[in-house]
Amino acid sequence: MGEDANGGRGSGLPVGAVLAGGRGSRIGGDKALVELAGRPLISYPLAAVEAAGLEPLVVAKPESRLPQLRCRTIREPARPLHPAAGIVAALRHAGERPLVAVGCDMPFVSPALLAWLASMPESVVVPSVGGRLHPFPGRYEGSARPALEETLRTGTAMHAALAAIRPQPASEADLARFGDPPRLCFNVNSPADLRRAERMLEPTG
Repeated sequence: MGEDANGGRGSGLPVGAVLAGGRGSRIGGDKALVELAGRPLISYPLAAVEAAGLEPLVVAKPESRLPQLRCRTIREPARPLHPAAGIVAALRHAGERPLVAVGCDMPFVSPALLAWLASMPESVVVPSVGGRLHPFPGRYEGSARPALEETLRTGTAMHAALAAIRPQPASEADLARFGDPPRLCFNVNSPADLRRAERMLEPTG
């Protein structure tokens, strides 16, 4: 189905937003269309969102090319180029429902982790891996919108924006309940990352 198909504000489910607004310059552009093991990269986190029982939503820039999708798609403003732009657009769609946001370049995020994030009582929960906070996969509620919108106005870096929101960290011990923390948060940003992801998909033993 095409853009804006299925889903909408009438659903009472938490929203699982797959953000596809990045430029993808290091991997040659159109990151959502990059193939990993014969599938579009975006199909992996979308499948995890659906398996987690969340309302799937894709957020992309006006010029972003996407594969054929069976879920609702919304377009964030062309500028600024900032991770918070997709979160803000998704929060506007979610209304009072919790939002779980994940990048379109995260093929190893697990449905169980996304469902756990959606169920958390805190308004913002993000992973803490390798000694730093990561915005994705993260839980966000509408109360975070003003701070994120201020981030877009000022151009503040995402790590500083997260610090200002003061989220609940999901520690590596928390994440380990759902898999290997670095694997869960792995991003495909370059051809080398894509080759690594292909190796990570290969069965072991």
